[in-house]
Amino acid sequence: MNMKILIAYVSVGAGHRKAAEAVYSFFKVRNQNIDIRIVDVLEKSNFFFRKLYLGCYSFLVNHALLLWAFGFWLTQKKRVSRFIKRTNLLIDRISSPAFLSWLIKENPDFVISTHFLPSELIAYLKNKHRIKSRLITIITDFGVHPFWVYRGTDMYAVASELTKQKLENQDVASKDIKVTGIPVNQAFFKSSKKMEICRKLGIDENRFTVLVVTGSFGIGPVEKITDLLHKDAQMLVVCARNKKLYARLKAKKYPQLNLFGFVNNLEELMSIADVIITKPGGLSISELLVKEIAPIFISAIPGQETENAKNLGGWGIGVSANSPLEIKQLVLDYKDHPDKILRIKETIKGIKKPYSIQELYNVVCESGGGITHRMCV
Repeated sequence: MNMKILIAYVSVGAGHRKAAEAVYSFFKVRNQNIDIRIVDVLEKSNFFFRKLYLGCYSFLVNHALLLWAFGFWLTQKKRVSRFIKRTNLLIDRISSPAFLSWLIKENPDFVISTHFLPSELIAYLKNKHRIKSRLITIITDFGVHPFWVYRGTDMYAVASELTKQKLENQDVASKDIKVTGIPVNQAFFKSSKKMEICRKLGIDENRFTVLVVTGSFGIGPVEKITDLLHKDAQMLVVCARNKKLYARLKAKKYPQLNLFGFVNNLEELMSIADVIITKPGGLSISELLVKEIAPIFISAIPGQETENAKNLGGWGIGVSANSPLEIKQLVLDYKDHPDKILRIKETIKGIKKPYSIQELYNVVCESGGGITHRMCV
């Protein structure tokens, strides 16, 4: 009998989905005998819950960051966290009966979760002995909010040793934590020749190049950064779903500006850039580490992203900038001192985790990682 594996995520932001898709694609290609599926839990939740979940997140991170920051801080307090987690579980169970019923029916051997919502629901069913699945939670940031931690989780796959320590501080046993790194699409590992990519995209390979990408919403002072830097560097600006930003920048017709909407070749853009200006999301950081590119962080979401930037800064990788003018100064410093970029690349080589999905595959399908003795057959 083939092993049955479910990859579960929530489509809040792009990172959780991208990590889930990276794992799914790798497992699917590596072993075609696995019965593997991928699911967005919100798609199996009721309409109002789905709209509220997505709408609240979008509103808070785009228009009410102070409120988000307060909520993030408050829910890390032990007493508050315990109360909120119990309340969340009740609401999430009521709102997701289709997912719970489907999961009980399928009863996969493994569930690999890249968001705390499916981890919560799966752990609940395990603790009620409704399913026998092994639960692996991939924490997609370098910090650990209490919402990630649930009794019934068999293994946590984390970004770094520091992340592991933070989990241990929340009473998770060391044996249940594996430092794999955050999964990244295999396209980022392909050997890329700068000259070939530049020719394909019509970009000058000999100019100092800055990539600006700020997530799926295209938020942050992207236009101001472009206004300040377009004369000093060749710019690759990804506007993602922000069509208004794209239209405004296109109308300016800057000669060194290469403008993109939503892209599916970010790995190519990273391969030809000297510096990246980006939000410090967990997936964004993991991708730039794979490509060994010097980062400047902007517009961090308080909580998880500020924690990510802090961790990277502790390794001497990446600087958080508070204004477009500070960003310009940092970029020009990198341009005038390429040795600084080389030092960052060398540091990255020592900390990046290029085999995160392979390690997950080994846990599930080969060694069992101490959590199962079944094999992918």
